[in-house]
Amino acid sequence: MFYGFKAEAQNRRKPDDSKGFVAHDPVIIKEGESFYVFTTGGGMAKSTDLENWERLDPVPTELDWVTKDIIPDYRGRGYWAPDIQYLDGTYYLYYSPSAFAKNTSAIGVMTNKTLDQNSPDYEWVDHGMILQSIPGRDFWNAIDANVYFDRKWGGEVTGWLSFGSFWGGLKLVKLDSTMKALAEPQEWYTIAKQERTFGMPDTDPGDGTIEAPFIYKRHQYYYLFISTGYCCRGLDSTYKVLVGRSRDIRGPYFDKEGKPLYAGGGTFVAGETEKYAVIGHCAVYDFDGQTYFVAHGYDKEDKGRSKLIVKPIEWDRAEWPTVDFKD
Repeated sequence: MFYGFKAEAQNRRKPDDSKGFVAHDPVIIKEGESFYVFTTGGGMAKSTDLENWERLDPVPTELDWVTKDIIPDYRGRGYWAPDIQYLDGTYYLYYSPSAFAKNTSAIGVMTNKTLDQNSPDYEWVDHGMILQSIPGRDFWNAIDANVYFDRKWGGEVTGWLSFGSFWGGLKLVKLDSTMKALAEPQEWYTIAKQERTFGMPDTDPGDGTIEAPFIYKRHQYYYLFISTGYCCRGLDSTYKVLVGRSRDIRGPYFDKEGKPLYAGGGTFVAGETEKYAVIGHCAVYDFDGQTYFVAHGYDKEDKGRSKLIVKPIEWDRAEWPTVDFKD
C-alpha cells in the first residue's frame, strides 16, 4: 500500500516552557544542522541544540490499513513508539498502531526524502504493514520497533528489526533489501525477556515487564538497551533502562556480570533520579563526536508529566555505558 501525505506548515504550537519538552518514547535524527525528534502519537519537533524544541506539524496518523486490518476503531488516533532511520537518501519511519494492554498490534513503515517541512520534497509515503501480532496466536507484541542497518565491509547493508513488549519478550527479525518487509526465508531470534508467572493466559501481557529494545554498535560490540518495569503511570511508574552486549547482532546479549538478557539479565543504566520518578524507553546516538542517551522521564516537579531527556553517555575502561543525571 502506498499513501502520500503532504504537511501544511501552519498552526504549529509554541515551544514548551522552561519545565521541559513534553515527549513520550522519543527518537532523534539529524538532518543538516537540525535535529528532529519523533514521539508517540505522531509528534514531530525540531531543534538546533538538543535543548530548545519547536513543535512541527505531526506525522500523518490516518492509516486506512490499520482500521481495516488491525484495529477497527482506530480512527487515526496515533501510533506508538516510532523509530526514525536514514539509509541511502531515504528516511524510514517505523511505527506501531496498537490497543493498550493487548497484542492487537502491528509495525508499519513510511518514508520521506527530507524532514524539512518547508521543502517541496517533504512527503510521507506509507508502505503499510511489516508484521502483525494477533491475540491468542502470537506470544509476542508487535510494538516498540527499532531498526538497525548493519553495514558490512564492502558496503552491504542488512536491516534488523527489534521489537516487543511483555509476553514472551523482545524479538529480532531480519528485513529484506527494501527495509519495508521481512526477509524470506524468515529469520527470528528472542534477544531478551523477563521471568513471567507460569500459567497466565496467552492473551494476558503478563508480569514479565520488558519492552523498547534499541540496538547501538560501538567498536566490536552491539549494545542492546531495554526497559523493564511499568511505564505510563506517572509518578507511580517503575521503569528503568538496562543494557547488555554481544559481538553478534543476533545475540546472545550478556550483561556486565555475564547473565544473558534472554534469561532476565541486564546492567543498570537509568531509573529514578532526583528530578525524575523513573526514566525509560531509551535510544542512543552519536552526534558530532558525542554519544547521547535519549529517553523520557516522569517529572517529579510537574505532576509526573513525560519529559524528553538528552544526556551524554560516557564509557568506562571495559566499554560499558554510564549516564550522569545529577544536573
